[in-house]
Amino acid sequence: MHLLVDHWSFDPFLVIAAALVALHELGLARLRARSVPERTRRRRHRSWAFYAGLAVLAIAISSPIDYWASSYFYVHMIEHLLLMFAAPSLVVLGAPWLPLVHALPVGWRRRVGRFVLLGPVSRPLRWLGRAVLSPWVAVISFNAAMVLWHLPGPFDLAENDQTIHVWLMHGSFFVTGVLFWLLIIPSYPLRRRASTLFQAGAIIGTNVVMFVLAMSLSIFTSSSWYHVYDHVPGVTMSPFADQQIGAGVLWICGDFWAVPALVAVFRRAIADEGGLADAVDRLFHRAPVTSLGSP
Repeated sequence: MHLLVDHWSFDPFLVIAAALVALHELGLARLRARSVPERTRRRRHRSWAFYAGLAVLAIAISSPIDYWASSYFYVHMIEHLLLMFAAPSLVVLGAPWLPLVHALPVGWRRRVGRFVLLGPVSRPLRWLGRAVLSPWVAVISFNAAMVLWHLPGPFDLAENDQTIHVWLMHGSFFVTGVLFWLLIIPSYPLRRRASTLFQAGAIIGTNVVMFVLAMSLSIFTSSSWYHVYDHVPGVTMSPFADQQIGAGVLWICGDFWAVPALVAVFRRAIADEGGLADAVDRLFHRAPVTSLGSP
């Protein structure tokens, strides 16, 4: 029981999370005053997913998971999965963008809007926004962050420097995770910029990258990659055995998120197109086949 109770820590993110919740509630209240009840209920339902994402993020960085991640590689992999998959997907599902914007005073919103749309740097800002939200940038940056930070050099560097660990490693995991999940999960008012085929390819391709990384950590090597786990006081598990368990976490948990995501993508495609055959025709840009009796 002490493994769950002991070693909780305070992280500055908790202050940021509390501020985000307060701003989000303020934005919801302002939107409620100008919205119909049905839309207000939908925003409230989405808000619970947003708050759950913040809670998962807080658990990943402030709970005993973060403490034991310094001693056990497999715990570190659990933390990384929470930061890259669980927390970002819930935040995107929660669609907090409109309430957070409306939490700002009207004057601020108007000034920011004029600056972004009509200011001297409006064109570069719009170009940057389109580039950051583009499907290819989202998929490539997400997988690049996952691979880069699990290479021995960057991983050991981050473990030895908490500033790099928290702000660069964890920050890049979460930010690229949000960009990736924006491709898959509807998040009003942002629009998905990828086709169903691209979404499916992104999910399968990312799962393959996780699969290859897991095999590289376990099957394609015979020793531990990371010096920071070589001589941890009080740890009797060998570093390589620890690494193999961590690889198993990546391997197995890859299917836990990929299969439901693929099912959701194809169900949405079928619902939008009216049937499986129509969805497949649309994916491959084929004209629908009509029956012999059709006019």
